[in-house]
Formats: sequence, structure tokens, C-alpha cells
Amino acid sequence: MAVQLKKIVREIEALAPLTLKEKWDNPGLLIGNPEQTVSKTVITLDVMMDTVDYAVEHQADLIISHHPIIFDGLKSLRTDTYDGQMYQKLLSHHIAVYCSHTPLDSADGGVNDILAGQIGLEDIKGLVPVQEDKLFKIVVYVPRGGYGEAVRKALHKGGAGYIGKYSDCSFTAHGIGRFKAHEGTHPFVGTVGSLEKTAELRVETIVPQSRLSETLGEVLKAHPYEEPAYDVYPLAIRGHVCAMGRIGLWPTPEPAMQVLKKIKEALHLKVLPYAGNMDTLVSKIALLGGGGAGFMQLAKKAGAQLYLTGDVKYHDAQNAVKLGLIIADGSHFGTEFPVVQALKKYFEKRDRACGWGIEWIEDPTSKDMFDHCI
Repeated sequence: MAVQLKKIVREIEALAPLTLKEKWDNPGLLIGNPEQTVSKTVITLDVMMDTVDYAVEHQADLIISHHPIIFDGLKSLRTDTYDGQMYQKLLSHHIAVYCSHTPLDSADGGVNDILAGQIGLEDIKGLVPVQEDKLFKIVVYVPRGGYGEAVRKALHKGGAGYIGKYSDCSFTAHGIGRFKAHEGTHPFVGTVGSLEKTAELRVETIVPQSRLSETLGEVLKAHPYEEPAYDVYPLAIRGHVCAMGRIGLWPTPEPAMQVLKKIKEALHLKVLPYAGNMDTLVSKIALLGGGGAGFMQLAKKAGAQLYLTGDVKYHDAQNAVKLGLIIADGSHFGTEFPVVQALKKYFEKRDRACGWGIEWIEDPTSKDMFDHCI
């Protein structure tokens, strides 16, 4: 089976909204047409020539990667370069590429939640606040007679109605709606030119800003009126704060070296460089997948004894020692790669729910750019 790419993009951005991107980043649909159809997708951390060749050989229509295939602005498109040859091959075989990057870093269920779960942290919280998903109240006026239920379902389908761990939350009040339809209209109730009074329901709930547009779209599709009446109010209640990095509790406090060995095993690493005092008893760990050494002070301030990240430089390690913090370099690849398998599971679940029948493949060519001479 095949589905339009734009429907898959909608599912990606439900998980990792582009509103979470850092200013310097370039996530999104970078190659391809939203209207093209997709029947087979390769999921990877990086788009390299091996990935593209695999996609071509196995007739994939889409590559979903974490790191952007196009990062800085293109000033030329020469096919005698590595990147130019990749772009040419992708375009000639009509293979689209969607890259998530920093939105997936900060998203709930994204890179850092997966990494925290992989090493076994508990009571996980955000480390570096990125953006508050502000809350709005949406109020919809709908005629009685079963239409209220259709609108409530549309609200919840769009992502509204969540309060903490409760879903499908809404409130309904009864009232009288008044209106007059003019020439050129096709009123659902009443006749053109007459002042009408009809029994209506006021259905209201809350919705995060990231789901507001989608929710309104679902409501307008479900509403029987030609011109639905609705209100949207900003709320003073604080919304969910998305964050890069995570901090959590190590299940049982242990000496640092024991903890490092377990992290190394959990991430399937050949080596795990570290710096800091190995006499430390570790009970709280902070982490940030990719290159996050610049946030070690936040990790220390949050009470972590150990900070796991990648791309650690010599002077980063030196500064960690000065802070009294253990820093472990799980590598850029090692701390982010676990999200690839998680994405595959996420899309397979969404595929079943949507009835798409797409094949989702974890890129077997993925590998760390670094190897080790042992």
C-alpha cells in the first residue's frame, strides 16, 4: 500500500513539532514533494551515500533521518561532490528526505527520553527548558441532536482535551443561538432572511498551542454549520515545558565505575571515556544526546553526580573535574542512535492505527563515523 508523504509528515510533526527547532537548525522535509506517495521508508540517524544506495536498491520512497541532509545554505549543486551525488541520486529515484533534529531532541518521547530509558533512569525530568507549549481554551457552539458528540470527538482527535494524565476532557452547557442568514448562504437551520433561534450546545475544552491549528481543522470538518461559531482564549495556566536533555534517578545508588560500565553496556559502546572522581556514589544522572558538554553546569546545578553526553573535548573534561562532576562521553552517535529503533516502533504503531500498510526499515548501514584501534 502507499500513502501521501504529507500524511507521514503530519505524524512526524505530531511527535516532534517544528516549533521546537533551534534557530540555527534546518529540520523538516528537505527533499521531495508532500504530494508524492510512499510505500517503503528507511529510518536512520545520518543520510550518507550507503543509506541512499540501500534506499535505491530496496526501492524506498522516503528516508527519515535525525540529522539534516542539508544544513547550511546551498550555493551550488555540483555532482562531482559527495553531497551533490547524493542529491542527484535521491532526486533521480524520487526518494524524499525528512529530517527532525532539534525538534526530536526536545520532544517528549524523543532522543533524550529514549536515551534516559535506555540506560534505565527513573523519575525523568527535563534538563534545559526550550519552549512552553502554551494553553488555550477553545469553545464551539453546535446545534443539539447528536452534533455535540461529533464535535467533541473532533476536538479530541485534533489533540485537545488533555489535563495531566486525563484525556477526553470537556464541558458542555445548553443555550439558545440566534442568527439571520443572508442571500448566498445555505443555512443548516432556518431560512434565508429570517431571524432564527435554535437550541445549541456550548462545548469547551483546552488545547496546547502546538495542536490548536489541527484541532480547529478537525472541528470545522465535523461541524454541521456553514459558518461555525467558535472562540479561542489564551490561558494564564502554564503549559507543558519542552526541554533538551533529561535528569533522573539511578535505580540504586552505586559507585561511579559500576554505573559507567552499565551505561557502556546499555548503549553497546566499545569504549566510554570519562573524567571525574570515581569515588563518587552516583544516585542522579543528567544527560543530553549529541553534543551537550556546554550544559554541564546545569547538570551540576540540578544535582547530578554524572553527566552523559557526546563530543566532549579535553577542556570540557577539565571543567567537569573542577565542578566536581563526572562527565562521560557516550559519543554523538552512541547517545542518539537509540532513537532510530524507537522511531521505527513509533511509525509502525501509527501505521497500524492509520491503516497505511507501509514498510518501515531501520537503516542497516548506520554506523558511527569514529572507530577505535584497540
